[in-house]
Amino acid sequence: MSEQKRQSNTKMVQFPSYAIVPERDLDKRPVLETRHLGIEFGGLKAVEDFNMIVGRTEIAGLIGPNGAGKTTVFNLLTKVYQPTTGTVMIDGKDTAGMNTVQANKLGIARTFQNIRLFGNMSVEDNVRIGLHNQVKYGMFSGIFRLPAYWKQEKRQHEQALDLLSIFDMQDMANVKAGSLPYGAQRRLEIVRALATNPLLLLLDEPAAGMNPHETEELMENIIKIRDKFQIAVMLIEHDMNLVMGICEGICVLNYGRIIAKGTAAEIQSNPTVIEAYLGKRKEG
Repeated sequence: MSEQKRQSNTKMVQFPSYAIVPERDLDKRPVLETRHLGIEFGGLKAVEDFNMIVGRTEIAGLIGPNGAGKTTVFNLLTKVYQPTTGTVMIDGKDTAGMNTVQANKLGIARTFQNIRLFGNMSVEDNVRIGLHNQVKYGMFSGIFRLPAYWKQEKRQHEQALDLLSIFDMQDMANVKAGSLPYGAQRRLEIVRALATNPLLLLLDEPAAGMNPHETEELMENIIKIRDKFQIAVMLIEHDMNLVMGICEGICVLNYGRIIAKGTAAEIQSNPTVIEAYLGKRKEG
């Protein structure tokens, strides 16, 4: 799939004054909105005045140099950290005071820079952990293995295989997760996050450690995930070919502050962004 083909079908339009969303999402409630979001650690402002909107089915990018605060933003969105200032809205609901489990139930799921799978468990069982909030039977049925228990077990098995099929991993269902190649472990972590049935999927450096062929497949699968589940995807990534190839709206962070927002073409030609990545050119 060529970069031109990926980018050609999306027209970006103004939402509020500080945001753009895909035109197809203009009449829908944003899946994510942050207002003046910030956090301090010992007086140091790690993230400051972070304002962002993500459209209902948008593939958004959050980029910036190392140490810019990107993962800290993800930790704020998923309530790993509680913000010092500002608001995080998921599907129009304020997440103030929520913990990570409550935020996940509201519709936000993520992967991590460092893979966090249960290595001694099977691939399928890792996915089924993500399905835990969809369990319908009660404790009594579970203890005594009543028909409701077996019906739910069968349903979860089928759901897990269906999710694994996104990455053609259904034949690996019984393999130990820790024995998978690195790229496959990355893909499994995405599948487990999808199992929680999110409205917004956050991917923290999903292409890390992948070869060019795996990265190309990942790009196509992110688009497939967005289209199949009609959800938004937001990713942190250092692979600019991936970011510029599939992200519709891109936000650039530096020293904890947003320095630019726009489409891929706008970001690529933005002098402030170029300076942040490459340094200021000396004159004379």
